[in-house]
Amino acid sequence: MTRHIALLRGVNLGSHRRVSMPELRELLGRAGFEEVRTYVQSGNVVLSSALAGEQLARACERAIAEQLGLEVEVVVRTRDELAEVVRRDPLGRVATNPKRYQVTFLAAEPPAAVAAKLDALDCEPEQYALCGRELYSWHPDGVGRSKLWARLAKDGWLGVTATARNWTTVTTLLNMADER
Repeated sequence: MTRHIALLRGVNLGSHRRVSMPELRELLGRAGFEEVRTYVQSGNVVLSSALAGEQLARACERAIAEQLGLEVEVVVRTRDELAEVVRRDPLGRVATNPKRYQVTFLAAEPPAAVAAKLDALDCEPEQYALCGRELYSWHPDGVGRSKLWARLAKDGWLGVTATARNWTTVTTLLNMADER
């Protein structure tokens, strides 16, 4: 069994797509996953499964659709992949507030055109680093005022399924994946 982190996209934002974390833990347990734990209300799940990442993502999506009637996209990383995300930390020297430092997890590497679109943005003093299936972004004035975040959060702009978490959440999920 491998430890995985399943990140649900777009749940519990406002009054739509509400998912109770206790109910989510229960339904994923019934679906055959082990050691299911959640963190905060934004769809962060640590669990154990023999399934590979993409298979696990689809299995979680099916279970949520069947049990809750919600179409929710899920992005998955193994514990080791998440540890590499934290180790890499390309903006750590400038990102001084973990609540304003985001990692956008992508379901696949984005199309080559995405890098060009990012380079064309004028978003100073914000910074970003695209590293494979992760996009790190630093928003010193917060995401609410961010020109960069306005683009990243727009459906389809990155060309692949994506969901973001702040640095505090990322490191907490890694710590949770290490606990048994």
